[in-house]
Amino acid sequence: MAQSTLGIIAEYNPFHNGHAYQLRVAQAKSRADLTIVAMSGNWMQRGEPALLDKWQRAKLALAAGVDLVVELPFQFAVQPAHLFAAGAVQILSALGCETLAFGAEHPELDFAKLAAHQPIAEKSHFKQFDETYPTLFNDYLQEQTGLNLRASNDILGFTYVVANRQLAQPMTMLPIQRQTSNHQSETVTDDAHIASGAAIRAAIANGQWSTVERIVPPTTYQALQAETLLSWDAYWPYLRYQLVSQPIEQLQRLYQMSEGIEYRLKRSAMQATSFADFLRLAKTKRFTYARLQRLCVYVLMQVTQAQLPTTLRYIRVLGFNQRGQRHLNQVKKRHRYR
Repeated sequence: MAQSTLGIIAEYNPFHNGHAYQLRVAQAKSRADLTIVAMSGNWMQRGEPALLDKWQRAKLALAAGVDLVVELPFQFAVQPAHLFAAGAVQILSALGCETLAFGAEHPELDFAKLAAHQPIAEKSHFKQFDETYPTLFNDYLQEQTGLNLRASNDILGFTYVVANRQLAQPMTMLPIQRQTSNHQSETVTDDAHIASGAAIRAAIANGQWSTVERIVPPTTYQALQAETLLSWDAYWPYLRYQLVSQPIEQLQRLYQMSEGIEYRLKRSAMQATSFADFLRLAKTKRFTYARLQRLCVYVLMQVTQAQLPTTLRYIRVLGFNQRGQRHLNQVKKRHRYR
């Protein structure tokens, strides 16, 4: 096995200058001989389709210095943060990673303290229906620890730490300071060379290609120019058909469909003229946009309550270089008789 193996959990939607920075810093700080990325497939954690397919995104990661890219399966990739993290951490651990690096808005946070005070979901505090679950969850943690866990990547980092604590041999956690202020910010300043994925996707949607060229590596820019880029607009007619044509009883059998939201989704689909319009009509105080979009993926894919196991069943390789190939051969030998 490699002397030092670094793991990163990513979506790379698309791979941009911020990802390249994180990769360089993580490799330097961990002194890694090998870097493995567990990457979402064609659907993202927040319920959005990837701009580029998983094979293209794996190729871009390898070009940037990653040695091995494996897929985070759909059963984990399109899930709330704690399940997303649990699947990715299992994969990186199984592949022999010793260090897990992640971007964080506040890397100085005591993530271990937060993990030690994580709330029990059954508490009555979480049965309120006038706020989203993430808001209630973060309010509880801040009350218990005095620490503020509200930034997107800080929350993901927290879930990685929680999942890592469940391993027989936990990895070393390596938070890296993010170089943009807000993970979901959709603006790019005139002199910026690093921006959030959301800002890059917004720039692409608005045709601001000179801005995009400045904030992504040349390989990413070339792929974005050459390939067909996907968004929810491409899937909206199919989603609307599913919601309008299916009876309520069938919608109720779909994964994560709860609290009567199926009625609101059907009504909104009948009225909406676009996916953005549909989301606006369907939004409630209780359901975040990410949760609604994940529900839309489950509707589109017709995922029922019984179809998403929570245990790791396989590891799918998306790409590797020679170092990654050698590591895979060693991993296969290690697991051959298990």
